[in-house]
Amino acid sequence: MIPFRLLASAMIVTPLLAAPLSSAQAQDGQMANPAEKMRPVTDDMLKKPDDGDWLMWRRTYNGWGYSPLDQINKENVKNLQLAWSWSLTSGATETTPLVHDGVLFIFNYGDKVQALNAATGDLIWEYRRDLPEDLVAAGGNNLAKRNIAIYQDKLIVATSDAHIIALDAKTGQLVWDNQTADWSKGWRYTGGPFVANGVIVQGMTGCGNAEPGGCFVTGNDPQSGKELWRVYTIARPDDPKGGDSWNGLPLDSRFGASAWISGSYDPDQNLVFQGVGQPYPWIAEMRGTRPHEEGHGHESLYSDSTLAIDPKTGELKWYHQYLEDDTWDLDYVYERILVDLPVNGADRKLLVTTGKLGIIEAIDRTNGEWLWATETVPQNVVSGIDSKTGKKTINEAAIPHIGQTTVNCPADPGGRGWPATAYSPKTQALYLPLNEFCSNTTPQPLDQGQVYTGGGRATFARVPVPNSDGNIGRVDAVKLTDQSTMWSHRQRSPMTSAVLPTGGGLVFGGSWDRWFRAFDDTTGDVLWQIRTNNAVNSFPITYEVDGKQYVAVAVGNGSSAARSWATLTPEITNPDGGSALWVFALPSQTQ
Repeated sequence: MIPFRLLASAMIVTPLLAAPLSSAQAQDGQMANPAEKMRPVTDDMLKKPDDGDWLMWRRTYNGWGYSPLDQINKENVKNLQLAWSWSLTSGATETTPLVHDGVLFIFNYGDKVQALNAATGDLIWEYRRDLPEDLVAAGGNNLAKRNIAIYQDKLIVATSDAHIIALDAKTGQLVWDNQTADWSKGWRYTGGPFVANGVIVQGMTGCGNAEPGGCFVTGNDPQSGKELWRVYTIARPDDPKGGDSWNGLPLDSRFGASAWISGSYDPDQNLVFQGVGQPYPWIAEMRGTRPHEEGHGHESLYSDSTLAIDPKTGELKWYHQYLEDDTWDLDYVYERILVDLPVNGADRKLLVTTGKLGIIEAIDRTNGEWLWATETVPQNVVSGIDSKTGKKTINEAAIPHIGQTTVNCPADPGGRGWPATAYSPKTQALYLPLNEFCSNTTPQPLDQGQVYTGGGRATFARVPVPNSDGNIGRVDAVKLTDQSTMWSHRQRSPMTSAVLPTGGGLVFGGSWDRWFRAFDDTTGDVLWQIRTNNAVNSFPITYEVDGKQYVAVAVGNGSSAARSWATLTPEITNPDGGSALWVFALPSQTQ
């Protein structure tokens, strides 16, 4: 195996930009700079990307997270070895690299963005944002971003101080900078942007910091950064769709509903599908939506919903809510997978998503009609689902109340968390990284006269599922045509990365115990594995340069979700530092 080579970030001394390699440098032994010949990314490219590129968070607008590349396959994956590596800034490393025309772009913790030669790992340029000292000192997940975007000749980045910026993709120079909100008031970005029909779509988070009226999704002009529209994720009192769904609460007492994961897009309908998170405080009795007041709705819209938005106008066409009046921190914010499959003998345009409950749900993406659901991990919150409407019956014993501790299966950070599921058209299966656990949930009520200033206001003491065999992590393969389980891989360590299915019949994924694995997509057999230097807690990708396929994954400790799952396996420990990008390929003779 090629020796592990970590290039320390400290070698880069220029505070904002490292100059791109010149032609003269390339002649003196440096690799040529592929950014010089990089093509602008067009709308057509985003609709149908080259097989070897990875141009957006889940690679394609439909959110599949699938690559058709098949040079690395079931027969030769056993020969996969390290091709190159690159040190990243230590911290929560939840990133998704992008690759275009042989250039790999990556967001580092603390708002450092780098462009690397995707074949060699050589640095092309670097941008470092000058963040406020108080923001940097606070640390945490707020300095991590799960994705960036590329469009035309620009790299689009959501920053930790609540700006959206554009960098020149070839040089890293700042092109424009647009402030969306005031970071000092709690606004944050953790998910990143994507571009739909020529508009940058970005969800706002940090809405558990007592921001009156909660969060929103914006549309921005990619040429100037100017905000074009704003869709609020908490219904205003005068909203005819859901204004009276907060138990009579005024707007300034409605909190939460972060849009903290990037969305999907259907070009045929010109609709963006954006997931929305839970209301705040987490406990319904504390925020005032329980007990229910006669004459008022209490769904807490548009929390835990899919929003269907026209990206040109920002018009909310329709919504579908999965969990009414969430009182457990059980987001339905995650990726929306768009796939056309038969339901009851008729072809339907599906939108499939899975919330923290681990319940896979399909709706019709033309109108939001609920179609079907299937469960995965053990859960005790939902006792029944109406087979026609999808309306959930809640287990009253699982509802937390002030002054008592309630057992919930699961609770935060979810039976499935932000590490994304993925779909393969080869198998028609959804692949899911999952974790089995329960929680002893205890509300933290406000003192007499105390004003709510943010936070979930609950303690989750995570425990194994009753009568558990000790295995926490799972990867499941569920056939979407009939919702049958093809296979389920179970292990002691929590699963902490997204999964990546490929045309080679493989599914890549990683876990808290530092193992990165390739599974057989039809059987679940482990065909290859490697122990990395830290937790695998990000979004793996695969790409091709000059006819050679690579698999890339970032590792690093610090994610709050991974640390939460880790409390269930105290014997597994990881370094605090050591974030890195690992890139694998086959030896030349085995391709």
